[in-house]
Amino acid sequence: MSIDCLISIPKKSCKVSYALSHGWRSVPALLPFQRTGAHNPWLLYLLQQESSSTELRTECAVVLGSLAMGTENNVKSLLDCHIIPALLQGLLSPDLKFIEACLRCLRTIFISPVTPEDLLYTDSSVISHLMGLLSRSQYTQEYICQIFSHCCKGPDHQTILFNYGAVQNIAHLLVSTSNKVRMQALKCFSVLAFENPQVSMTLVNVSVDGELLPQIFVKMLQRDKPIEMQLTSAKCLTSMCRAGAIRTDDPCIVLKTLPCLVRMCSKDRLLEERVEGAETLAYLIETDVELQRMASITDHLIVMLADYFKYPSSVSAIADIKRLDHDLKHAHELRQAAFKLYASLGANDEDIRKKIIETENMMDRIVNGLSESSIKVRLAAVRCLHSLSRSVQQLRTSFQDHAVWKPLMKVLQNAPNEILVVASSTLCNLLLEFSPSKEPILESGAIELLCSLTQSENLALRVNGIWALMNMAFQAEQKIKSDILRGLSTEQLFQLLSDSDVNVLMKTLGLLRNLLSTRPHIDHIMSTHGKQIMQAVTLILEGEHNIEVKEQTLCILANIADGTTAKELIMTNDDILQKIKYYMSHSNAKLQLAAMFCISNLIWNEEEGSQERQDKLRDMGIVDILHKLSQSSDPNLCDKAKTALQQYLA
Repeated sequence: MSIDCLISIPKKSCKVSYALSHGWRSVPALLPFQRTGAHNPWLLYLLQQESSSTELRTECAVVLGSLAMGTENNVKSLLDCHIIPALLQGLLSPDLKFIEACLRCLRTIFISPVTPEDLLYTDSSVISHLMGLLSRSQYTQEYICQIFSHCCKGPDHQTILFNYGAVQNIAHLLVSTSNKVRMQALKCFSVLAFENPQVSMTLVNVSVDGELLPQIFVKMLQRDKPIEMQLTSAKCLTSMCRAGAIRTDDPCIVLKTLPCLVRMCSKDRLLEERVEGAETLAYLIETDVELQRMASITDHLIVMLADYFKYPSSVSAIADIKRLDHDLKHAHELRQAAFKLYASLGANDEDIRKKIIETENMMDRIVNGLSESSIKVRLAAVRCLHSLSRSVQQLRTSFQDHAVWKPLMKVLQNAPNEILVVASSTLCNLLLEFSPSKEPILESGAIELLCSLTQSENLALRVNGIWALMNMAFQAEQKIKSDILRGLSTEQLFQLLSDSDVNVLMKTLGLLRNLLSTRPHIDHIMSTHGKQIMQAVTLILEGEHNIEVKEQTLCILANIADGTTAKELIMTNDDILQKIKYYMSHSNAKLQLAAMFCISNLIWNEEEGSQERQDKLRDMGIVDILHKLSQSSDPNLCDKAKTALQQYLA
């Protein structure tokens, strides 16, 4: 409705004109309205005048609520007039009808997409007062729960509502005699518990009339309940399960929540219900392989999801235009939901991945999804591709047949970070040694792209960039290894080795280890970068790093020690030799074993100069340590020590 017209004001609001003419003769300019929003300040002025009759103030709140139901511009106009503080002030009135009118108007304002949710939280006393009003009537309960559920966006809002007693104050509303109140209370818990372990762990122990909340939620899942109630209850139980408050093998999840959500994906449900059902199910099973297996064999779900890609359906008659418009509106959401659910289903099980890929035109749909205009659909398609790329068999077959690396590389050229993170993770899998896609990806200029990712401020992109380079360097030709080192630069390599994140450090060490494999490659790389690499190794072995980092670093030294000329960089570095000796006697067997590999490679008899190296290491006391380790209770250490000692006896 236009904000300049009051024709559509509900009939019960027509008393306003009478009240205006009889009680406020001093403001005749109020009607007729001359411009958009011109009446808002007057209505707000009347609303806030305590000298006005309660009936007049109530009718003003009703009119303002009607205006708020119009366009988004109407709401913006009302917000510009500071309607929210005026309505919140009205909640202090003792008159219940006036309070309900103010809450109804606030509800309408807050559910508008143009209203910032934070406006509810600017004054902490507001939340406290709203909690107190929950007991006044079923209308206050319905409107306040609706306001909370729309304004609870993220952990900060959840914490505020939780700390002001939302769980305790709203729980009993789940058994209200009013369906509307029950539904709005349920929605409140749905948003409060989402990705929030604190709320979820609290909910699982709350009881109403002697019945625990999970049991109440399960009752609301029953088929005779409204679909919206079934879906929202399933979302509550899903959040509680993901937070660890309910076990994944609990009957309320396995026998109730999961089947309910699969049911929501069926063709006879409304499109919006199918979207919500699939997305919630994807979240429920995302990290649990048993739930994934169970979902995959429930009601032919994998085949059922293929129908999500058939919208908008073809139309041939004018009568179908309305349906086409509806289908178009939800088509993107349906594809996004299907990709998400396929990604969760195929996260772990090879047989499920095979079934997904064998579904009608599946790979073509994913490839098309990678170039969709909708960012959300593109992201979901990449996630689906990433999930399926964990399959060795599919990397060798379907991924190669459809050349999925091409659209993936295109996505990586220009995409938001959210998509880049998942796309680069997928690329890591496509660069594994057994993937046929590895060679064409290399030829397409991937090294430069991946080196640039290692410089990103985004941690996940740095990890994925170096991880992909590590996979690329595995058993690679010397030219590729040289290109990687040239693309990274010594300065960037040191930057990565001093990164505060252990994942970046471990993947960088993994890259170095793969670069320094096969003797000709080891000798070539150490001849050009030896000084810098030895310096980096020293810094890491001296630093405060965990066992895994130091083990990986010692393995790099073992690789260097396997080189023909490169091993001299160790033998001429007494500091490094002392560190190897120290780790041979370390309390951790993994570090001892890695240090022993270094020694074995240095003293191996068949190589030139072995006698001199053996003599130097004997003088350092290495042989004594080997004798001691040959008596170790650890069979690996014992065998390795005996093998090394044999080199001295040969």
